[in-house]
Amino acid sequence: MAHTILASAESSGESSGENAIARRQSQENGSQEILSVDSVSVHLDGRQVLRDVSFVLKEGELTGLIGSNGAGKTTLFRVILGLVAPTSGEVLLAGAPRSRRNRLVGYLPQDVSLDPDMPLRARDLVALGVDGHRLGLPLPSAARRALVDEMLEAVEASSFANARVGKLSGGEQQRVLIAHALVGRPRLLLLDEPLANLDLRSEQEVVALLARISTEQGVAILISTHDINPLVPVMDRVVYLASGRAASGTTDEVVTTEALSALYGHHVDVVHVHDRVLVVAGREPVAYRHRQEEPVVEVI
Repeated sequence: MAHTILASAESSGESSGENAIARRQSQENGSQEILSVDSVSVHLDGRQVLRDVSFVLKEGELTGLIGSNGAGKTTLFRVILGLVAPTSGEVLLAGAPRSRRNRLVGYLPQDVSLDPDMPLRARDLVALGVDGHRLGLPLPSAARRALVDEMLEAVEASSFANARVGKLSGGEQQRVLIAHALVGRPRLLLLDEPLANLDLRSEQEVVALLARISTEQGVAILISTHDINPLVPVMDRVVYLASGRAASGTTDEVVTTEALSALYGHHVDVVHVHDRVLVVAGREPVAYRHRQEEPVVEVI
């Protein structure tokens, strides 16, 4: 059974960030349920990858999907996208069964490689998302250009809209890729490790951008990452995966000794240090970007 945390444990209210608290309070009245994952289990090649995972995302919520390599994050994304059928359980998008090529979902996969010599401008890449569900070359139109310009402005990429996308910095490329995922006006945005390989400044800028987009456009955003720390100030909820099992709730509800010990099946200590949280399993801390099969250690 999935470990969904319902009652908040005592901790500092500042640990999850005042911005996230304010966002949650503004969403409590009448927010529509965009994604429902109900008791989802997945077996692949004779191995159980996900086990009875359950959580809900509402419109305008930003949720972190946290876990180490092999925890099941990418498999969960593929289930939501309709690319992998669950062995048991159900996924609903806006109350309806999910399917492939669902226009309600925008997706940014992990490790998108953009050739520096590719003769494609940032605005061209965003424009490909307008008609990505149709065959054939798109026809230029004033409406398409206006939509592309709107998305570039939304991610603060207008200043380099005509630059070759392969020549942009990592942070700039992420902005353009997010605009590409948003241009179809999805209600759910899935981002697989979007903060990987970004410097600290770009990481902070992308996180702030996603928080603003979720609020202004009412998009439910699910971000997978190894490192929960950058998301804490803006995150409404967290889905924490370990060995295919999940704990979900607010950061203060999930990132506790009791909740994570139950999730991992052995004792885990959660220690507050300098306004951060160190999660330690075993006798010694492991680097917080932990590897597959190692005990969990996160710095929040």
